[in-house]
Amino acid sequence: MPSIPSPSPASSDALAHGRQPLFSRTPNLAEPDTARLRAELRRYFLDTFDRYESLFDCLANEDAYTVTPIALRHPLIFYFGHTATFFVNKLLLTRMIDTRIDQRVESIFAVGVDEMSWDDLDEAHYDWPSVAEVQAYRDKVRALVTGLIDHAPLVSPIDWNNPWWAIIMGIEHERIHLETSSVLIRQHALQYVQPSADWTACVESGEAPTNELVPVPAGRVRVGKAYDSPQYGWDNEYGHHEADIDAFEAGRYLVSNHEFLEFVEAGGYLNAHNWEEEGQAWLSYSQARHPSFWVKKTQGWALRLMTEEVPMPWDWPVDVNYHEAKAFCNWKKSETGRSVRLPTEDEWYRLYDAAGRSDVVDQPADANIHLDHGASACPVNRFRHGDWYDVVGNVWQWTETPTYPFEGFDVHPIYDDFTTPTFDGRHNLIKGGSWISCGNESVRASRYAFRRHFFQHAGFRYVVSGDIKALPSPYYETDQQLSEYAEFHYGDEYFGVPNFSGALVELAMRYLADKPRRTALDLGCASGRATFELARHFDRVTGVDFSARFIGQGDQLINDGTLRYTLTDEGELVSYKSRSLTELGLDAVKNKVAFYQGDACNLKPQFTGYDFVLAANLIDRLYSPARFLSTIHTHLAVGGLLMIASPYTWLEEHTPRKAWIGGFKRDGESFTTLDGLKQALGGHFRLVAEPTEVPFVIRETRHKFQHTLSEATVWERIA
Repeated sequence: MPSIPSPSPASSDALAHGRQPLFSRTPNLAEPDTARLRAELRRYFLDTFDRYESLFDCLANEDAYTVTPIALRHPLIFYFGHTATFFVNKLLLTRMIDTRIDQRVESIFAVGVDEMSWDDLDEAHYDWPSVAEVQAYRDKVRALVTGLIDHAPLVSPIDWNNPWWAIIMGIEHERIHLETSSVLIRQHALQYVQPSADWTACVESGEAPTNELVPVPAGRVRVGKAYDSPQYGWDNEYGHHEADIDAFEAGRYLVSNHEFLEFVEAGGYLNAHNWEEEGQAWLSYSQARHPSFWVKKTQGWALRLMTEEVPMPWDWPVDVNYHEAKAFCNWKKSETGRSVRLPTEDEWYRLYDAAGRSDVVDQPADANIHLDHGASACPVNRFRHGDWYDVVGNVWQWTETPTYPFEGFDVHPIYDDFTTPTFDGRHNLIKGGSWISCGNESVRASRYAFRRHFFQHAGFRYVVSGDIKALPSPYYETDQQLSEYAEFHYGDEYFGVPNFSGALVELAMRYLADKPRRTALDLGCASGRATFELARHFDRVTGVDFSARFIGQGDQLINDGTLRYTLTDEGELVSYKSRSLTELGLDAVKNKVAFYQGDACNLKPQFTGYDFVLAANLIDRLYSPARFLSTIHTHLAVGGLLMIASPYTWLEEHTPRKAWIGGFKRDGESFTTLDGLKQALGGHFRLVAEPTEVPFVIRETRHKFQHTLSEATVWERIA
């Protein structure tokens, strides 16, 4: 089991007085004294790294790491390694480091699973490292990050353009997984968990209070973080949003287990009319008859906590998903005749302001948040906030609001898929934090969203309010780069130049005429047109790209059949465009296509055995093209073909100068990229034919286009 380092003197003093030391708060990144800033970040990192490892002391044996708590997620060994790997990946992207610690481990633990549907089972097989191996890897990451904090050049403030942002991002990311991993432990079978002195639950319980509605006065909500804020934020917190909120009524308390029992005993899970359409589908699939963490015993109800079952504390908040919370509100509405529903995000902000709340500071919080009061929920009438209780803390609160971008939203270049995959109308915001929410999760500005069937330490508060005001639609593609790629892949042809993806696939088919055509891999697939085109000829095609934003376009076409985007005409003027698979004659092949996020320089081992691999306009955009070329044969069947197409546009912003494989002088003579390809691939491939130039055109505005020639080479794997 992972060992926990000895506590610091300050921590020892706190423990000697019979209390847990306060878990460090999210720091001030504008601290001008860099020595003090280094010390604060060191403490913040080590507090987080230690607390995360201590969570895994709640696992009873090695099997607990590799048996999945639920079929929709990886086993806990993945999350034990994933947060450490995240540091390495982000530090590489900011070039604070230039070398991986362990390529195999980092390939396995690189990308997590956020299930998109309750029946989206992940049946992939993984050869997981041992717990000891992962702990040894974490120890190396601990030493790496502390070394950087102590010695790397530092300029204050640390904003999101500062390479140190990757360190803060890694810490806050691990704090998110502290919470999500605790949920998985709570979902584990009891035989796999054990009590831990560092994770003791609340023992306070009494009679549940009777809930009542309390007026919330009208007011104006102003939210959105400035890009020069001294506090860390995730991309969806930045920008600007204002709204006038009409007066409404909000429950004084979160809905308790006792209040929710009325719904259960009234047949709430049996009456379909209580449930929204999506909720009915989830209910039919899950066959739920009560909240997930309730346990029916011979002598009554019990509640599953992280490592134990306890007699039901009826005055604690109920833990449910959005569908259950919404069904309760619908039932309550039918029972009372009033417009009962969940609050919107804006209404939660208005309630927060009306209750006079502010962010947690360096004393025990007057809320069950930030692990200040134990490792579980507590009674709903313990922490008063103005005229209400638990406006923040205890459990997250589901809202009616699908997450959307504020005006001025932008993605961070080293984590472009934190929020954008959730702009699909199917991820609802949760607000207020839970007993374990800490760091960024605990602040007013935080915006976390989950699929509506998802279980978190989440419950709800109901409101009586009017109709929900329309919000900006999350279904948009106005990012100029993504829109240009959407047009490049699926849009019009310009100046008589054929679609580039289609032209490459047509060229490849000349060499594949007498070859097996079972599986193909489109590496650096971007928006996915070539992936679909290959599916005309192959039984199964995999598209892999580093950017979740790009493969999101391919996934959108699979799921919705249509891609909508804007094109810049001039200045602020845009035109609106849409393309469908049906128009392109590709609808019939979409079931043969699957998209994944991945790193071409560090591909996961399951991407193997392909008959054909396409790497289009990729080689000169990789951080380590030599590593890609030295390993690509392991993903291709012997006799299979590799096509590389590139304009060989070497730029240091994409590839460090020392990593270029061509485009320079060697021994006084020109050394081209083709020379480099022959040198790198010669041991495992033979060049099938002389290079072919394939043109393409990218539209930037109505009057500006890029015309480029990409050189295509085809290689056959011989060993």
